[in-house]
Amino acid sequence: MTTKKTTEVEEKEIVAQEATEKPKEVEVKEDVKAKKPTAKIGKRSEKSIKEAEKKAEKEERKAKGDTSPKDGKAASPAKKQNPTRSRLERRGKNYRKASELLEKGKAYNLKEALELAAKTSVGKFDGTIEVHVNLNVDPRQADQNLRGTVVLPNGNGKTVRVAAFVGADQVAACKKAGTDIAGEEEILDLLGKQKLDFDVLISTPQLMAKLGKFARVLGPRGLMPNPKSGTVSANPVKAITEAKAGKIEYRVDKQSIVHVGIGKKSFSADKLYENAKAFLNTLNASKPASVKGALTKNISVSSSMGPGIKVDGSQL
Repeated sequence: MTTKKTTEVEEKEIVAQEATEKPKEVEVKEDVKAKKPTAKIGKRSEKSIKEAEKKAEKEERKAKGDTSPKDGKAASPAKKQNPTRSRLERRGKNYRKASELLEKGKAYNLKEALELAAKTSVGKFDGTIEVHVNLNVDPRQADQNLRGTVVLPNGNGKTVRVAAFVGADQVAACKKAGTDIAGEEEILDLLGKQKLDFDVLISTPQLMAKLGKFARVLGPRGLMPNPKSGTVSANPVKAITEAKAGKIEYRVDKQSIVHVGIGKKSFSADKLYENAKAFLNTLNASKPASVKGALTKNISVSSSMGPGIKVDGSQL
């Protein structure tokens, strides 16, 4: 009995001793955890506080205009900027060499300008000689939206493929005039397959209704026959002859400028001059009644790949 009581007392003492020791261990662990920097709900972490301090310091230095490097760091060297080159300097070597033939700021008479345009063509092909005329018109006004055609005396140097949308009774006459394709069913078959193997399409007024469903094919390519351009005609033979002879169409653009090719650089100066004069005379004859003063503001000529040459309008 004495032994059992002794063991029970010892067990109680051990349990009591363990109970008193465990809270101390918990308190020690809690103290260790308390030393770690932790972000509690509603409070900012040390990292965010440091970032806020750096940002505030940066804003303060910016407000004072202090651009000196921070923490003794050397400022990065400024990048070297290349000097802006003129438009002529950005051109190719051959173009710059051709430009040396022109006198800066000078306006040449028409014949001299055309001769220089042919000489300054830097392309290795037979380039087109172009005439550019800035007009004193407002294209937004219907009566000032100039558009017309002119037959160049010496042609424009291009081989034109002409298609004639005519009835069966006119096919033979059109083919004799030089058309490449003629006939009603032949043209409709090509348009149905979207094979546009021609540069000009001429039609009689009676057959124009049949081309309506192909307007989205012909219109964007500039092939839709139009009475103003002379491609809708009751006399298709005459229209074909003119197209083959070098008939060109001109139209003012949104910037009030007309651009026209009047021949090739292989043409003689006299042929280019005759073509240019024919175009300018036709253009001046179409001056709208609502335009006061001179129709043309300035004129220049150039080749497909060459510098522009000013033309003295008073010496035409």
